[in-house]
Amino acid sequence: MGSLLSSPPASRTTAGFEYVFPAIRGVQAQREFYVSMCPLRLIPKIFLFDEDELAPEVRAQRVLNKARVPALASYIIDNPADYVFSALTASVDGEMRFVGIADEGPGMRIGQLHIPMAARFLINDGQHRRAAIETALTENPELGDETIAVVFFHDAGLSRSQQMFADLNRHAVRPARSIGVLYDHRDERAKIARLLALRSSVFRNFVEMETSTLSARSRKLFTLSALYYATSSLLQGLELDDAEQAAKLADEYWTAVDSLIPEWELVRNRKMTAAEVRRQYLHSHGIALHALGRLGNTMLQISTTPTSWRPQLEPLAKIDWSRTNRDWEGRAIVGGRVSKNHSNVVLTVNYLRQKLGLELSPEEAHTEATHLRGER
Repeated sequence: MGSLLSSPPASRTTAGFEYVFPAIRGVQAQREFYVSMCPLRLIPKIFLFDEDELAPEVRAQRVLNKARVPALASYIIDNPADYVFSALTASVDGEMRFVGIADEGPGMRIGQLHIPMAARFLINDGQHRRAAIETALTENPELGDETIAVVFFHDAGLSRSQQMFADLNRHAVRPARSIGVLYDHRDERAKIARLLALRSSVFRNFVEMETSTLSARSRKLFTLSALYYATSSLLQGLELDDAEQAAKLADEYWTAVDSLIPEWELVRNRKMTAAEVRRQYLHSHGIALHALGRLGNTMLQISTTPTSWRPQLEPLAKIDWSRTNRDWEGRAIVGGRVSKNHSNVVLTVNYLRQKLGLELSPEEAHTEATHLRGER
């Protein structure tokens, strides 16, 4: 653990005093760096973030997005037994002295890292994690005894710090939403989507579980992320006991929808390929699933009995889902391409509501009016 030997850093009062961290020494690009474990309570005290209102060219990081911090802090507080944070990366503007436990062999890479208290620590990567840790500690001080890995580099100036930030983020790729849903065991909606994908006769074997886009030759009809958003919209605001009950209700709804869309069954019976259906029809695309989910939510909300919503869905069988249907242009299709924008989802929902004789909400009516004005 890092040992705090005196009051917070100040060049006039900390001469001769230092932080001491247990560390492992490594080499990258012919430069030494050090990996240590720091107590969370120490993170906000010594690791600074360049939060001044400076122009981008004289900052070493992007501006802190404060809107992200509460969610990250809640993640730590709500999951004290199984949260995971990756390492912080920091530059040290000051001398670092490493003392290995041995002069040669493996022991020369393991030892203690001595950093003067007057040194300045600047986070190159992890500023939002640092801010979240600070926020979480105010609500749960006991987290202060937990640790996080920190990678220390020697500060070689602004240009080097900016290059480090660029390099650390150059190849960072956000994982596809589908695989995020597949691996998320905290989100009940993700569990419901997985249950449908694995058990439902409508979706089993026809859901892409990893990627959020389908290749032209894919044998899948849907993506797990599309099923997740559609089913989340379907169950929004409904009081259900658990994920199993929610998945059962969702399966009943999607089975009813399936009976009104013959092409889905043709794919299951191998009379059409999934690629043909996706190329010719809209109903397997994410925007259509999302719209069907929102439509179903309305049906379930207004139903007076557990099954009274079923007959109300029957007009779906008469909808022309083909992508050549000019009704979709400007709603679900823009410039020949399927659009997933929020306004396009609303316009697609509007189209379905009108076909089923349902009223539009104020937001939907406004979006519809704007769309119709644009057509004239």
